[in-house]
Amino acid sequence: MSISGETRPQNITRGVSLIVLAAFTISIQDVIFKLFSSELTLWQIFALRGVLAVPLLLAVSWTRGAHQGVLRAAFGKWPLLRSLFITTTFLAFYAAIPFISLSTVGAANYIAPIFVTLLSAYVIREAVGRLGWIGVLLGFVGVVVLLQPGTDAFSPWALLPIIGAAFYALAHITTRARCQNVPLAALSLSQNIVMLLAGIVVSILLISLQPPAEMVEVYPYIFRGWSTVDPTDWLVLLLLAGFAVVLGMMLAGAYQAAPPSVVATFEYSYLVFVAVWDILFFDTAPTVTSITGMILIVVAGLLVLHRKSSGG
Repeated sequence: MSISGETRPQNITRGVSLIVLAAFTISIQDVIFKLFSSELTLWQIFALRGVLAVPLLLAVSWTRGAHQGVLRAAFGKWPLLRSLFITTTFLAFYAAIPFISLSTVGAANYIAPIFVTLLSAYVIREAVGRLGWIGVLLGFVGVVVLLQPGTDAFSPWALLPIIGAAFYALAHITTRARCQNVPLAALSLSQNIVMLLAGIVVSILLISLQPPAEMVEVYPYIFRGWSTVDPTDWLVLLLLAGFAVVLGMMLAGAYQAAPPSVVATFEYSYLVFVAVWDILFFDTAPTVTSITGMILIVVAGLLVLHRKSSGG
């Protein structure tokens, strides 16, 4: 997958703006998932959200007169591979959300920029630079500091977002290297179709395999069968479908516009947003150590941005 970085665009402002906005939107989505996890299973949410999101995306493409081209592009080899990577990321991430705090899940997941930077340097030959490496390493230190206060950070559930982080990095390197000219609507459509199929396939497997009653009782969010969907549930699913459509395009757009090592560092802004939501919705206030970790993460982002203008 090695491709020269000379012909790829370098719109840093656009890439950073899109990823910060995406991080904010994802943080809102995650609050909904955490509050909603007692109502429906993870697989039911993925499947039903996709049922709503895919027609919504097709309708948007139809109004622009580009539906045929979007459909062809969405089923291309590289968009589908990218979608599989992102789907694996989200499944790992959301499977852990009911069991540990949003800040802890987010911090564990944000080892992804380390993977992104390594892949950027050695797979697609994106220049990282001295300040870039310092910034990413400082961001990693910030994540470690943020993880230390919570004992649940080192529970088995915290391993899931770390696994997801590796696939997240692969997804965005694929965006940068192989999906540079794919329309954003096509990338979002491909992603939502794969997530819809994942929800349906796993639901069928659970029906066929029938997990032990003990597992269903302890982890209903993952192993329980589908629940009845009332009108309020449909409204929430419609909101999640809207988020899925917008996020698919914002994430792809950010990594098309700017080098992955820059964009990935500014994804750390997610941690600031979820820290606020933890306080407002779940009565989990950050400690001095947590705030220190967040400050380190912000400084890391500024370092990576500065190295592009200074050539460091």
